Amino acid sequence: MRAHFQHWPRRTPRTLMPPATSLWDNLAISARRYPSKPALHFFGRAVSYRELAEGAERLAAHLHSAGVRQGDRVILLMQNLPQLVLAHFAILRANAVVVPVNPMNLAEELKHYITDGEVKVAITTADLGAELVKASNALPAGQGLQQVVVTQLGDYLPPPAQCEPVPEVWQAWLTMARPALQLEGGQVVPWDQALACTAPAPALTVGPQDLSVLPYTSGTTGLPKGCMHTHASIMFNAVASAVWGAATSENVTLAVIPMFHITGMVSMMHSTIYAGGSMVLMPRWDRELAGRLISQYKVTNWTNIPTMVIDLFASPNFQQFDLSSLTYIGGGGAAMPQAVAQRLFEAYGLRYQEGYGLTETAAPSHNNPPEHAKQQCLGIPFISTDARVVDPDTLQEMPVGEQGEIVVCGPQVFQGYWRNEAATRAVFVEIDGQRFFRTGDLGRVDEDGYFFITDRLKRMINASGFKVWPAEVEALMFRHPAIQEACVIAAKDAYRGETVKAVVVLRASHQGQETEESIIAWCRDNMAAYKVPRLVSFVDALPKSGSGKVMWRLLQEAETATA
Repeated sequence: MRAHFQHWPRRTPRTLMPPATSLWDNLAISARRYPSKPALHFFGRAVSYRELAEGAERLAAHLHSAGVRQGDRVILLMQNLPQLVLAHFAILRANAVVVPVNPMNLAEELKHYITDGEVKVAITTADLGAELVKASNALPAGQGLQQVVVTQLGDYLPPPAQCEPVPEVWQAWLTMARPALQLEGGQVVPWDQALACTAPAPALTVGPQDLSVLPYTSGTTGLPKGCMHTHASIMFNAVASAVWGAATSENVTLAVIPMFHITGMVSMMHSTIYAGGSMVLMPRWDRELAGRLISQYKVTNWTNIPTMVIDLFASPNFQQFDLSSLTYIGGGGAAMPQAVAQRLFEAYGLRYQEGYGLTETAAPSHNNPPEHAKQQCLGIPFISTDARVVDPDTLQEMPVGEQGEIVVCGPQVFQGYWRNEAATRAVFVEIDGQRFFRTGDLGRVDEDGYFFITDRLKRMINASGFKVWPAEVEALMFRHPAIQEACVIAAKDAYRGETVKAVVVLRASHQGQETEESIIAWCRDNMAAYKVPRLVSFVDALPKSGSGKVMWRLLQEAETATA
């Protein structure tokens, strides 16, 4: 018997058979059970389960009338808004595949999502639509989008007299109407017009083995890769997360981690909809608003990244917030500092539950048992999951305490990378007759069966929970006319944990013409903000191997030693 079963949560099954239905059925069932119950709260506007399901049905009918058929990919580009949840389920109801995209991406990055996924229809907000349309318009004829459904950010805000206070810095962002978009060779459809569709929705024909979402993840080779998840793989972790957390229909979840991200999408949105709970939506992080919403709505569940908890504790108004309703607080993406975790426990009796997972594993492959959580630890293998630490070369399981690569086998593991068989073959191995996913993370297991991460085989920077892949940033930086070569590495950061540093070789023709500030400013204009290097170092040459490959590890080790 595996050691971790000694610490298994009481009344939690070790294995689980999820429903043999589509993800859409979770919303449909909750809408029948709790038609008038608020599924979503948004600055005083309550969206009931009936309203959410009926709106998704109408939008699905519109997508079908626009030519979307089973298996077609539809881009969803939004912050945490009621429209995101409705659109996500509408795409599933139309038998299509959700392509969730980070709102921080700019036009140059968005082109890849359109062309690689062969996407013809997208749903977005007016503030983000400009970049999306810019990306589509720059593509060769026939490769761009054919239709974009656009909603204004404030479409679901209640009338001013009924609206709860909006952070002052968000006022213009949330309430200002943006100008109409011009999509070359295609059509822009306003949200209200799409939801006014009177045609019937298509028959629901998708089941557990059909694709449901295609989130993209990057890696050592640069361009993001689509992770093929079925209804079954997402359903499993949605249900398992609810079971692990003892979720009920009375759960009230603070929905602040982004729902384009796999954790927010699966462990927060899908899990809450499955259980029939309510979500209090935050489109961006604001510590004062978070404290007020937890207090006002008696939030019970808060999945986050540790920097949010640290920031909330630093609020000058912290003593005015009532966090006593919280029964669960946890997350991942970065380790929770010991002192903050201890403060949470002493003040509220809450143990911060860290977990671990990747886009490829539909969020959790590991989690800490609520009654036996270890701090700064990935936890134990999740329900129905077999995880091991193996020698990266021989695939032999490593003894207790010794470092190796973390590999995962379970029903939440993805099918493979979209249109990339070589990358798929590279990350799957057979061990004891089972198909294991190679995470690329190095770790160890202690005597109790708990997993700890120690290093990465893959090049990846973890900045406040955002995963930054150096090869992707380098590929974008090479488009700068002054940059001859660039190597991106991680630098220590007191707040973000890690931040992005670029070591740059300038072209001879541009020597002396660029500064750290000018390179950073160019990066801000050409890539998502979390990828932008915060530090730039100029060198005459990058260290290279005999075969000409840049020896990034030498630069990383030198940076780590300096820190």
